[in-house]
Amino acid sequence: MEGKAEEGGVKSTDRPRLRTYSLSSRPSKVHIGGFGRPYRIGESVSGFLDRLPDFLAAKDLKRVARAVVEARSQGRCVSMAYGAHVIKVGLSPVILDLFSEGWLNALATNGAGMIHDFEIAVAGKTSEDVDAALSEGTFGMAEETGSLLNALIRQGVARGEGLGEAVGRGLREMKAPHLDYSILAAAVEKGIPVTVHVAIGTDIHHMHPSADGADLGLGSHRDFLRFCERVQRMEAGVHINVGSAVVLPEVFLKALSLAVNLGRPPRGLMTVNMDFIQHYRPMTNVVRRPSMLGGEGIHLTGHHELMVPLLAACIKEEAARRGLTPIRS
Repeated sequence: MEGKAEEGGVKSTDRPRLRTYSLSSRPSKVHIGGFGRPYRIGESVSGFLDRLPDFLAAKDLKRVARAVVEARSQGRCVSMAYGAHVIKVGLSPVILDLFSEGWLNALATNGAGMIHDFEIAVAGKTSEDVDAALSEGTFGMAEETGSLLNALIRQGVARGEGLGEAVGRGLREMKAPHLDYSILAAAVEKGIPVTVHVAIGTDIHHMHPSADGADLGLGSHRDFLRFCERVQRMEAGVHINVGSAVVLPEVFLKALSLAVNLGRPPRGLMTVNMDFIQHYRPMTNVVRRPSMLGGEGIHLTGHHELMVPLLAACIKEEAARRGLTPIRS
């Protein structure tokens, strides 16, 4: 029975002849130098970030922060496209702070992001109980979100504006009670490009009799063209997609294709997708395909209410480490 082949066809007598090597000579992906360190009570945010492991998502998070600070310090574009859930989990102040200090200089959202921004500014609250309202036939029927939002869009489009500028300027002109929480209004005040990209029929104010498809289409198309212009100037910049699984990744892909077709591909671009589930379109259109132009794609998975403040803290600490003050441009 000596030397009988074992399962898999290897004889027991073969194994003593295996070639081995010293563990110390083997290239390894993980070294103790990159290990995390326990948090100490009373330490600063900087201390907490310094103690994160230097692997995988923790490493990528710091790389994104470095790329943002580097891009903005060189006057390049850092764009954030955010879905409505980002507003609904209370992150407006974090985003407002980032672009107020100059770390973001272009913003884009979808129609629902515009709605939640509007409702927060006007009423200080947003996000209805859809299950309860649907059974009563009242879902999406708030009067102000219909008539007033559509009026701001109509007036702004008539002035030649896109949806983002129309609603942001309209909120400022009406002196909305909670204006300090509006991303759209603050972006207009500071002259930061903010675009809104809608799919007609997906947003509650489209149901109201005051909604005009021509205004929605024209305003959104103006914003698309404005976004395309921005993408053409993203050379060696950063584009971050947060919480949009379909509309904004598709808009970004078309804007990127237009830039390449016109001979203005944004090479060296870092693209980032942040979501609590990684979906096909953002992973393909935001992370993978743009990297084919010579850039880099990164995905960070986690809840927005944790990951966005963490990234914002990393950006600020990276800037402080370099001795950079807020850009405010």
